[in-house]
Order: sequence, then C-alpha cells, then structure tokens
Amino acid sequence: MAVMESLQQPKSLVDQAYQVILDALCDGTLKPDERLTQEEIAARLNVSRQPVTHALAVLKAQGFLTQAGRRGLMVTPIKPEFFQAIYELRSAVEPLAVTLAIPRLDAAAIATARGLIAKGREMVAAKDAGGGLQADIDFHAFIYDLSGNALIADSMRLHWHHLRRAMSQVLSYPGMSEAVWQQHEKILDEMIAGNSEGASAMMRHHLLDAFARVSSGAAKTA
Repeated sequence: MAVMESLQQPKSLVDQAYQVILDALCDGTLKPDERLTQEEIAARLNVSRQPVTHALAVLKAQGFLTQAGRRGLMVTPIKPEFFQAIYELRSAVEPLAVTLAIPRLDAAAIATARGLIAKGREMVAAKDAGGGLQADIDFHAFIYDLSGNALIADSMRLHWHHLRRAMSQVLSYPGMSEAVWQQHEKILDEMIAGNSEGASAMMRHHLLDAFARVSSGAAKTA
C-alpha cells in the first residue's frame, strides 16, 4: 500500500485518521477492492489501532469500505449505478439550494462567488485537474452553505467525497473546461437577478451535463 503521512496534533487522532484515510480513498491512493487491516493502517499512520478502528468504522458506515471477512476491510468498488444515483440526487437538491440561497446573496457573497469562478478559470488555464475539481467543489459548497439548510450542506459534502473517487479515475477531468465555468457564471448571474426559476433550471441542466461529461470520461478510461 502507498505511504500515507503520519498524523499530527492538535486534532483528535480519530479525526486525523478519518481525514487522511478518506483523502487516500478519494485521490486513488487506496484503490477499489484493495484490502485493508487496522494493523496495517495504524502502522502507516504511526498511531495505535484505536483511532484507526473508529475512523474505519465511520468510513464503512459511509459506504467507502466494506467488510471482507477475516481479512479485514476492502475499499468499496465504484459502481456506476451509485454514481448515477448521486447525480440524480444532486439534480433534485441543488436547484433547491439555489432557490434558498438567492435571498441571502448579499454583496459579500457575490464577491466570494466571483472569486470562486475566477479561481476555477485559473485552474482551467493552468490545466490543473486536481485544482479544477477542488474549485468546482468549492463553488457548489458555497451555494450549499448560502442556502442556510444544514442538511443540504452536510449531505452534499459527503456525496462529493464519493464523486471525488469516481472523478479521480478519469485522467482528464471533463469539468476542466471553460464551458463549465461559463455555466457557473450564468447560474450566479440569474441568482443575482433574483430569477429563482431560471437559476434553478440552469443548475439542473448544469448537473445533467456534468453527469454526461464525467460518465463519458470514465467510460473511456475503463
């Protein structure tokens, strides 16, 4: 198994173990169907088994790991139907988030959104796939938070981690195009104009388009 960084204080060791293992799952360091044991992970992270045990239990409950009998745990394979289900959920929830966010869109929030879009375009120009994916996540997370609905923000962030796993298998992330950031900007413009129906419809179209792009890219690398 590839080396993962040793843990540092001051976060609890459980939180640190969870985050490091989650990142390794999402960036492909830990690959689908790979077998894991508490002892092996604890040794890699240079900690005792206890925090690793708790972290692995949470990741198993979240669907990132599955039981592999006496051999410990296995990294859950990325299933196309689950990937599709996430986008179906997003296409229902994120237009709602846009609607809820519009009344809360003040000058400071608009400036933040403009900055996120500029960052995304910067990543496109730099051909930085990882940075582009993170910029995309940040833009959508901004809308989740601005919606004021904590359930939307928390549940969507969890699903983004699963999406990161799928997208890490695509060598050239389809979202790394100027067209995606043009769509983001149009959504923001409709939100600023207070056009709830138009902004929601644009968000839904954006997500369906993103699903088609990522699915196509994943198929090509399969």
